Amino acid sequence: MRGQKRLRTTLGVIAAGTVAAFVFSGCASGSTADGGPELSDEPVTLRFTWWGNDARTAATEELISVFEDEHPNITIEPQYTDWAGYWDKLATETAANDTPDIIQMDEKYIATYGARGALLDLGEVGDQIDTADFPEAALATGTLDGAMYGIPAGLNSYAFMVNPTLLDAAGIEVPDDETWTWDDLAELGAEVSATGAGASWGVAPWGFEDGGLNNWARQHGDALYTEDGDVGLDPDTMAGWYEQLLAMVDSGTTPPASNIIEKQAGGLAESFTATNTAGFGPWWSNQLTALTDASGSPMQALRVPTVDGEADGSAYYKPSMFWSVSARTEHPAEAALFLDFLANSEDAADILLTERGVPANEKIRAYIEPKLSETDAAVVAYVDGLADVVGEAPRMTPPGGAAVEDLLKQYTEQVLFKQLTPEQAAEGFISDLQAAIDAA
Repeated sequence: MRGQKRLRTTLGVIAAGTVAAFVFSGCASGSTADGGPELSDEPVTLRFTWWGNDARTAATEELISVFEDEHPNITIEPQYTDWAGYWDKLATETAANDTPDIIQMDEKYIATYGARGALLDLGEVGDQIDTADFPEAALATGTLDGAMYGIPAGLNSYAFMVNPTLLDAAGIEVPDDETWTWDDLAELGAEVSATGAGASWGVAPWGFEDGGLNNWARQHGDALYTEDGDVGLDPDTMAGWYEQLLAMVDSGTTPPASNIIEKQAGGLAESFTATNTAGFGPWWSNQLTALTDASGSPMQALRVPTVDGEADGSAYYKPSMFWSVSARTEHPAEAALFLDFLANSEDAADILLTERGVPANEKIRAYIEPKLSETDAAVVAYVDGLADVVGEAPRMTPPGGAAVEDLLKQYTEQVLFKQLTPEQAAEGFISDLQAAIDAA
């Protein structure tokens, strides 16, 4: 119940804060001849918010410095936090009519904020953001009802990271990820756990974010959301996801429930994968470099195992994140200029490389490839290697669907501690997620 109360409060905060955005979003500045806002010659300050680890923060502060050198009258004030606190802070700022000008936005939230008028339709800035080198399909991921609320920063796909060092210790070769199955994962993971003798395990857990659930649903001919924006997931599909997890916990292939919950609070650097205590773990592809750096081990990204070991279209490309602008910004022209720098500048690309995913801008993507480190190049190779097997992208998370991760954490914990059966958890999750969508 505490999780549901927090959810309703967060949704209410967002709703309250965006009413004024509908009123003020169009009155921030004058316009140019093509309908876009004018750049100012006066000093301008923009607030820029993002989530991420220390490496992302250092890279982002470096590119801010480069931009400010190119545009001396524009100051970018950085604002950053980890993922866990980011959305509560943004919701509170939105409610107080104090949203940062430039927002790193996630797919789960873009419809919620965009549909309520909290984000600027980037079509209103005329041609100040060049999108010529972005595929239409990529741009469509940030578009809702004809309004573009975000420019995709990069592309990701779901993956299983493997630690070859732990596999070597267990006498196991890295599996062929074009043919492996969930049964193979369980078998290999059990061997790694046996070697670890309680100090390390075969498989890091899932159940705390919707990327894995989306992939599992697609493997079973299902989908998280319908075309109408409702929850479309079959309870039996989700129950099977939890049953697979519980089987690995009960067999010792995955760590005990108490260890899992403890690690969840520590972020990427404290994860089983980053601390070399899991042979396999589910992550997004762009996290390969951070996990390799944190662990000191030669991590590899593998395709997600399938039910029968064959490509089934369940893999998909997901925008790693979006660049968005507050509808209440007083400086839309300068905000658009900064987004154009982030999306199209080779200087920005030199700094970011694949830190925010494989660039969705195809020209920039080609530009950085010769400059990539071994792990960054592996991320690009992983994403490229899926080109012939990916299916269509899942339907956009509807307004209110941002509750999905809070609800997953709530129900996964109850499943792990045997407070709910997988069937009960699936029914409760689907009901609560639908209620959050209905309330949006």
